[in-house]
Amino acid sequence: MSFPPRTAAETALVDALKTVTDPLTGKDWVSTRQLQNLVVDGAKAVLDIALGYPARSQWPAYTALVAQALQGVAGITEVTVNWQLKVITHAVPRGMTVLPGVKNLVAVASGKGGVGKSTTAVNLALALAAEGARVGMLDADIYGPSQPLMLGLSGKPDSPDGKTITPPVNHGIQMMSIGLLVADQAPTIWRGPMATQALDQLLRLSNWGEPGQPLDYLIVDMPPGTGDIHLTLSQRAPLTAAVVVTTPQDIALLDARKGLRMFEKVSVPVLGVVENMAVYHCPQCGHEAHIFGEHGGQRLADEGGVKLLGSLPLDLKIREQADSGQPTLVSDPTSRAAELYRDIARRAAALVSLLPKDYSSKLPGVQVIQPPAPPQS
Repeated sequence: MSFPPRTAAETALVDALKTVTDPLTGKDWVSTRQLQNLVVDGAKAVLDIALGYPARSQWPAYTALVAQALQGVAGITEVTVNWQLKVITHAVPRGMTVLPGVKNLVAVASGKGGVGKSTTAVNLALALAAEGARVGMLDADIYGPSQPLMLGLSGKPDSPDGKTITPPVNHGIQMMSIGLLVADQAPTIWRGPMATQALDQLLRLSNWGEPGQPLDYLIVDMPPGTGDIHLTLSQRAPLTAAVVVTTPQDIALLDARKGLRMFEKVSVPVLGVVENMAVYHCPQCGHEAHIFGEHGGQRLADEGGVKLLGSLPLDLKIREQADSGQPTLVSDPTSRAAELYRDIARRAAALVSLLPKDYSSKLPGVQVIQPPAPPQS
């Protein structure tokens, strides 16, 4: 291993690489310690870079950026980059501990129903998985679970020990929902404390990830509103960050603002806003119409001091695909809509990678030692 650099050629290459910034984080891969190794073999440079967020589809473009900066430095004419994914665990609100089997818990909320939050959440989860991450989905809507339908899952999950639950897997992601535990068509008529207890059990008694392979991200599909379930998750679940979904119309923005403020009050970072149903493209004539208004997501992001992660169209196919249990990322992965979901997922994950790291596992335990008894006089 020849990194840190030991020769003039290696030093020149590292200095050149420092001028290349990650398109999504705005930081270089040297100062962030993502450059793992550098080997110079004659006119060839081989680099190992471990990204902190999933972006498998972008590796060729990122390689081109590196090659452009490094070719010609110290006689280098060939550049090879071996990309890896290294998602770390990030800090959770004070007083909480990281969930076993999960590195990062990301809530997707809206504040209002009917804005396509659940469809957005499942496609973002699938997009993260498509980009190389290990992903799970928690359906936190106790009263109206929709993820079993969207992910094409049914039947009671396995319980290997009679105490914990193994979430089923479909389309490459784990998913747990109260919809898998209650009878079809049966309404969940529970009071608030009972619903929040059920959610807490779904979160903590599920066997997330695999032995030695925790999930990089557990996406939590929050129910609409800012009630008991939201308060329970915000105060008791170790949320790493949150994403707010809205449509551009004023009435949706009003409730989305409440969601933003709720996360601020409980010290959960909001990664940004996803504007759903932003524009309608007529399939017959190609005419565009902003049915729910225009630029509402950007206004909300500006007011909240966060980023607009992206805008999604009002598209009949997206709804039909989700209802069929084959969301857009599965049924039409090369479509424009799938590209938009991937873009948003990468931006969100890149912002997660910039959050403070979790050091709780590195803190030494506290041991109380009784002082020796004083000598008897």
